[in-house]
Amino acid sequence: MNTIVDTNYNFPNQKSVYKGKVREVYNINDDLLVMIATDRLSAFDVVMPRGIPFKGQILNQIATKMMKATEDIVPNWLINTPDPNVAVGHLCTPFKVEMVIRGYLSGHAAREYKVGKRMLCGIAMPYGMKENDKFSKPIITPSTKADNGEHDEDISREEILSKGIVSEEDYIVLEAYTHKLFQRGTEIAAERGLILVDTKYEFGKTKDGEIVLIDEIHTPDSSRYFYAEGYTDRQQKGESQKQLSKEFVRQWLISKGFQGKEGQQIPEMDDEYIKSVSDRYIELYENITGERFVKADVSEVAKRIEKNILTYLNR
Repeated sequence: MNTIVDTNYNFPNQKSVYKGKVREVYNINDDLLVMIATDRLSAFDVVMPRGIPFKGQILNQIATKMMKATEDIVPNWLINTPDPNVAVGHLCTPFKVEMVIRGYLSGHAAREYKVGKRMLCGIAMPYGMKENDKFSKPIITPSTKADNGEHDEDISREEILSKGIVSEEDYIVLEAYTHKLFQRGTEIAAERGLILVDTKYEFGKTKDGEIVLIDEIHTPDSSRYFYAEGYTDRQQKGESQKQLSKEFVRQWLISKGFQGKEGQQIPEMDDEYIKSVSDRYIELYENITGERFVKADVSEVAKRIEKNILTYLNR
């Protein structure tokens, strides 16, 4: 159960550190960003009290594999991965929106649909849909990029532009990149017998003004996958879809009366449940990448990460 849930490093030429819900980002000399994927688990924009063994490694390794698999169509921030939990890339100024794209009526969209809403982020959702039905074409439903501890909120393209959060010129690029990445992700998933249901992308600008993909891509934390085999049959029978995502954690929390709302208590996660979540993330890794997961040595995980980053920076 040895996990890394917090870091407090002081690297040479370190300017600042930003701690998000899961990742911690160290600014090195206003030039490089060192991003550490911790084992923290976040759901409903709330960080759970206990870490999940190997979760950070899983997220980091999926994200870096997917960045390499999409760098021919969309530029990204990544330079190197000196540790299983670490990515090093170009310093970027992030856009304050997350580009959420949905191919199916699932998750948050389905919950909104169920309570009678037919507009999501200014996009009309057709009448007569069932949960997990496919949209005729993918829809982009952006959300605000909340600071730590706050909730992301749905926002429309029109609001983003009218509030000056992103310029129209830049937003057109974000939309185009989002559609390109989702199409490539859909193709990669199909090769693994999976359906990429929905996902989110984050983008930033380099010092040279180039818009690039940052953070994570096509991980189980940022994406939802269905098993392709049996999808149509399950939809016709009104059955739940077999899926690969963090949704299983959300559903467990909902069953325990927690959805991140004020006054709700986070249910206790015992050792057995923590291990089951870790095992599920390993299953997600192996299905999404098509490769066997190799556990890194976590006997002294914090020291290992620090040593590998220092070795890289000193090179």
